[in-house]
Amino acid sequence: MCGIAGELRFDGQRADLAAVGRMMRAIERRGPDHAGSFSDGPLALGHQRLSILDLSIHGHQPMVDREAGLALVFNGTLYNHPELREELRHRGHRFSSTGDTEVILRAWAEWGPECVRHFRGMFAFALWEMESKRLWLARDRFGIKPLYYAKTATRLHFASSSQALLAAGGVDTSIDPIALHHQFTLHAVVPAPRTVLNGIRKLAPAHVLRIDMDGSETPHRYWELTAHRPPDALSEDEWTEALRGKLMETTARHQAISDVPVGVLLSGGLDSSLLVGLLAAHGTLPRTFSIGFEDQPEEKGSEFEYSDLVAERFGTEHTRIVIPNGEVLNRLPEAIDAMSEPMVGQDAVAFYLLSEQVSKHVKVVQSGQGADEVFAGYFWYPQMDAAQGTDLERFAPRYFDRDDAEFQAMVTPPYRGADYTGRLVSERLAAIRGDTFLDRVLAFDATTLIVDDPVKRVDNMTMAWGLEARVPFLDHELVELAMQIPPSLKMADGGKGILKKVARGMIPDGVIDRPKGYFPVPALKFVRGEFLDFMRDILTSQACRERGIFERGYVDRLLAEPDRHFTRLLGSKLWHLALLELWLQRNVDGLR
Repeated sequence: MCGIAGELRFDGQRADLAAVGRMMRAIERRGPDHAGSFSDGPLALGHQRLSILDLSIHGHQPMVDREAGLALVFNGTLYNHPELREELRHRGHRFSSTGDTEVILRAWAEWGPECVRHFRGMFAFALWEMESKRLWLARDRFGIKPLYYAKTATRLHFASSSQALLAAGGVDTSIDPIALHHQFTLHAVVPAPRTVLNGIRKLAPAHVLRIDMDGSETPHRYWELTAHRPPDALSEDEWTEALRGKLMETTARHQAISDVPVGVLLSGGLDSSLLVGLLAAHGTLPRTFSIGFEDQPEEKGSEFEYSDLVAERFGTEHTRIVIPNGEVLNRLPEAIDAMSEPMVGQDAVAFYLLSEQVSKHVKVVQSGQGADEVFAGYFWYPQMDAAQGTDLERFAPRYFDRDDAEFQAMVTPPYRGADYTGRLVSERLAAIRGDTFLDRVLAFDATTLIVDDPVKRVDNMTMAWGLEARVPFLDHELVELAMQIPPSLKMADGGKGILKKVARGMIPDGVIDRPKGYFPVPALKFVRGEFLDFMRDILTSQACRERGIFERGYVDRLLAEPDRHFTRLLGSKLWHLALLELWLQRNVDGLR
């Protein structure tokens, strides 16, 4: 797990090593163990290493193979690298390290860009072919690892964060109106290639991008998720056993492929608790960590009673972390600085503060992100399934944070336009190959919505402390199996029915049968007191007024009654506005 950066020039000049150095400093916290660089005329690569596999100098990056004419920087983990290593050895390749980075180099030498089809894991990498003078960028199937780029007529910059690109300079920081529409209607999900800044784009998941010396780009999608039933029907018990077997194998891989200890972020919900149960079934007891906040009158700030059940059941070495509300507000700007894009999820600061403490004990953790999306755990899925109409008519009223009409009334004229989010959702749902509407929704969620909401949030907040977060529920072989399971088995028992059946007898019933919970940060949901003052100061600031994105009447209505304005997914609309404005102030305004 690391941070990567680089520059490719199109104007015949040598790469600007100072710009690459600035990008590396911006991503240093992603990889504090070692810094390395490589240059070859118009190309320069930078790497910040978090040592997880092959802790020796042989695992340092950039990794260069002069004989093959390849140079590589890589962020992520390949869980099948031992098998690939053996296959490549049989094909005549030699290795000088024991990690997965060199496996990518040898796999590229053997299969070229098609090598990504062989990889099982999370990855973002840049590979330079010295002879052809071609740069290749690649990203894993679910976009678990980030990869941003900024391109002008004379050069391309790429990096693991948008802050690194901004540090390099020359980025168009004007607001993309289409991305802005997504930001405020789609729960801050801005699907690739867009970001809220016109000058920064991101590589789409499951894609390889070739950049030639004339600046031309050739994208290639190497994987597609489908949701069809298999030709031979399986019974519920057969599906349950197939799922149990794949979960056992996947969690074991995510735990074993590491040269340092691997813990678990234990929220007290079904998903993270099941990870602990699956590992215990393998004879492994990971260290576990939970976080809680102060209660509010409407909502508890922790779920310790459930995480304690699991920790006690398995006898894990368990750490509780309690954060007072004052700490949330004081540390909130830091968490926003760690966001590659504006993220409205209330648990972002929770993951940030949790990761700070966990990183003092371990360098790698498993996390339960992805299970709700893959196994239909949220309340809106049955609502959508029962609704009538077009795909968009069934989806939008139960998911969109704001209807298009409200968005148009919220923003000033320069940012008004078509219903960009409605158009995008309609097109993407129609393009997915699935047997039913809900099959298509779950596949869309897994490949698009989750990428730029919880998955991005977990990566950013953990890597801000040099902590690698692994998400076994997004193992692509597991997801491919899950997408074949009939939606009725997933939605059973109030959601995630088949996952609950796997968990029964493996973890405490009290965790399985509890009401669906969410990572609670009450102070950012029920906005009042010093938190309301904080958001009022942001939204009435001179910077916000001069930026001119929001209609003042809309802002004033939210400030007058913050507890009356919630999204369909129960988020604070006021927080959405304040978050974007504060992100821009902290990440963009200082560059001007």
